[in-house]
Amino acid sequence: MSTDVSVPAEADRDAGRRRRPAWEEPPTRTGLTAKGAILGIAVLAILFPLWIVVVTSVSDARTIAETGGLVVWPDGITFAAYRELLSGGAVSRAMVVSIGITVVGTAFSMAVSVLAAYGLSRLGSLWHRPLLFTLLATMFFGGAGIIPTYLLIQSLGLMNTYAALILPMAVNVFNILVLRAFFMNVGQEIIDSARIDGAGEFRILWQLVLPLSRAVLAVISLFYAVAYWGNWFAGFIYITDQEKLPLQNVLQQIVIGNQRPAGMAQIIGTGQIPSIAVQTAVMVLALLPVAVLSPFVQRHFKKGMLIGAVKG
Repeated sequence: MSTDVSVPAEADRDAGRRRRPAWEEPPTRTGLTAKGAILGIAVLAILFPLWIVVVTSVSDARTIAETGGLVVWPDGITFAAYRELLSGGAVSRAMVVSIGITVVGTAFSMAVSVLAAYGLSRLGSLWHRPLLFTLLATMFFGGAGIIPTYLLIQSLGLMNTYAALILPMAVNVFNILVLRAFFMNVGQEIIDSARIDGAGEFRILWQLVLPLSRAVLAVISLFYAVAYWGNWFAGFIYITDQEKLPLQNVLQQIVIGNQRPAGMAQIIGTGQIPSIAVQTAVMVLALLPVAVLSPFVQRHFKKGMLIGAVKG
């Protein structure tokens, strides 16, 4: 008895003729070259302005005068602008304020967010659904608004206090939802075994859930820290005392308002330190903490943001 193999052979040839979608094909040499060129241009577009700012901040008065402003290539290197800024004047005081606000605010925000997220991750917790829908509603309707928040801060007597720089942005609903999704992926059998051993909710959270959630905790902590460090609007609205202003507000006064820091007006006026060197040095000081901390948290980003996400 003969076997007809013509149909399968023809089907194999048709399958060979069909090509996969373009995004499933291996990249060509031309495609790799184009991607490398585009990526290189993007990196240069980001790093070149940063390079100019850093070089200008460490250039002497002669080099800045010869270039007429911003310096592309260093010639005479000096750190006089940084020494004067950090010698105890308005900038150094503002940096201490910003560091304190960032550390205290991040710790407070993480404590509130972790407790809220863990409570919402337990499906049988008290008022679980109403609280969750209330938090979600704030994301759709944009919160209270600027004027009601200002009136609330004023009525509470928090104007011109450091609490006004922390409390209005202490809770971020998106961060809570990310933490909640992560906590819900912690094995229920681990939590049940801890309850059998007599552990309470706070002990389960502290000794079991948080050690398993270092990645997402690092990512959310960085989110809060960057938000507090770069928060300019709260200082502009709520703070009138010059000595309580954070670094971002002092930076705005120096760069945009063209004001001279206290104690440096005479040095800048005589030309010993160019004004543009002071402005760029303040920019570098404002960018430095984020640039230093980001690499240490970068390895947690992929795991912290993808675990708990919806998977297709």
